[in-house]
Amino acid sequence: MSVHIQDDTLSFEEAMEKYDPVLGFEVHVELSTNTKMFSDAPNVFGDEPNTNVTPVCLGMPGVLPVVNKTAVEYSILIGLALNCKIAESCTFARKQYFYPDTPKNFQTSQYEDPIAYDGYLDIELEDGTVFRVEIERAHMEEDAGKLTHMGGAAGRIQGADFSLVDYNRSGVPLVEIVTKPIEGAGSRAPELAKAYVAAVREIVKNLGVSDAKMERGNVRCDANVSLRPYGQEKFGTRSETKNVNSLRAVERAVRFEIQRHAAVLESGNKIVQETRHWHEDTRSTTSGRPKSDADDYRYFPEPDLVPVVTTTEWIEELRSRLPEPPAERRKRLQADWGYSDAEFRDVVNAGVMDSIEETIAAGASAQVARKWWMGEVSRRAKEAEVDPTEVGVSPELIVELDRLIQAGKINDKLARQVLDGVLAGEGTPEEVIEARGLAVVSDDGPLLEAIDAALAAQPDVADKIRGGKVQAVGAIVGGVMKATRGQADAGRVRELILERLGVQG
Repeated sequence: MSVHIQDDTLSFEEAMEKYDPVLGFEVHVELSTNTKMFSDAPNVFGDEPNTNVTPVCLGMPGVLPVVNKTAVEYSILIGLALNCKIAESCTFARKQYFYPDTPKNFQTSQYEDPIAYDGYLDIELEDGTVFRVEIERAHMEEDAGKLTHMGGAAGRIQGADFSLVDYNRSGVPLVEIVTKPIEGAGSRAPELAKAYVAAVREIVKNLGVSDAKMERGNVRCDANVSLRPYGQEKFGTRSETKNVNSLRAVERAVRFEIQRHAAVLESGNKIVQETRHWHEDTRSTTSGRPKSDADDYRYFPEPDLVPVVTTTEWIEELRSRLPEPPAERRKRLQADWGYSDAEFRDVVNAGVMDSIEETIAAGASAQVARKWWMGEVSRRAKEAEVDPTEVGVSPELIVELDRLIQAGKINDKLARQVLDGVLAGEGTPEEVIEARGLAVVSDDGPLLEAIDAALAAQPDVADKIRGGKVQAVGAIVGGVMKATRGQADAGRVRELILERLGVQG
């Protein structure tokens, strides 16, 4: 079994004092077509291994591929959304390399003639700063199969006893989006990395061309990092961290590589051009293989596929299908919801904008939706170290909880307990309230008993209230709420306390 020895690193601050980072990203987007890129095999996630395959997927001798037209259209839509030029004619090429999950020993891809090229994407960082990332190309290709490494502690090839291969993913349509070198990000490079991948994911999800679930590998990022001393124009030697599949991991991987590169350079050694593997458990990378340049792949034209030819009419028809751009959508939603700039920025950074929109559509107010997603749901997500959308709370559940609060059946505190029960599988909110006895106590009899006990326990506070310091009533209300385990109607409790003391509210 291999041992993961972590490389030396310099602190991020020290690295930024001495070196200028240059970034580059290759984001792979799996397209949600019904069938694969070059065959009629189903494109379905999660089926039994090696069931969604055809002789074309498996690279059998004599088979002939056929291009998936829908995949081409989805690729053009992505190119248009990235402000790219669309090629009048583009070709496929064979990218030669051996890997166990690539049964043909080559990948059908594009090299010299991509479907889309020369685009850009304006990325808004957390403080509102806009950074333009230039897109070199977005090209069509097919995905490889999937290797599952068995016997290792972390499910990676390092330390595994053997690997299993599933060809269900082999041939799934992909668009690879390649940036031009990104300069000038400085200490914000990790933040920009995360924001860029988030923007690409938002675009392809908004277009409806990909499920865009990073945990499934629908969107994966290869992050390239190099360092150069300030004032030097020539780029440093780059490393490429492969297949990073979460936004948090992209940010951390770029930060780690900057620190690792800086430590290597400070020691007087040279950076090795190579691929790297990201390890979430140690938040570090390890060496993969020497990184090949394009010439090493021996690209040559795919002889079994004719060029894809586009027309102005076809492109304009696809352009007319583009949805509202994400940036414009964000501006519209902020105006519709009445959130301040800071509130809306927090919503976007928390990744709950879509969830809030769905919750409002289900019947909640904008403020109620924000309260739940930015409050209780985000708190639970942070504790579980998952995204808020993975907690298990649906928009419909939030609407139902708010309805019960507005009806006076539960209060905010009890609603959180009801949520506990629903997520634990105890039934609907109504069923949980009944089973746990969580309904608000609004009957005056039990409330007056609790009020009298609270007043007797705090006579000095009662005197202050009689003396005109009505704000002191909160202490008595708190005592009643504690005695009733939070089940009292706080508004009614306040009214009864003032009545009991003969004070006008």
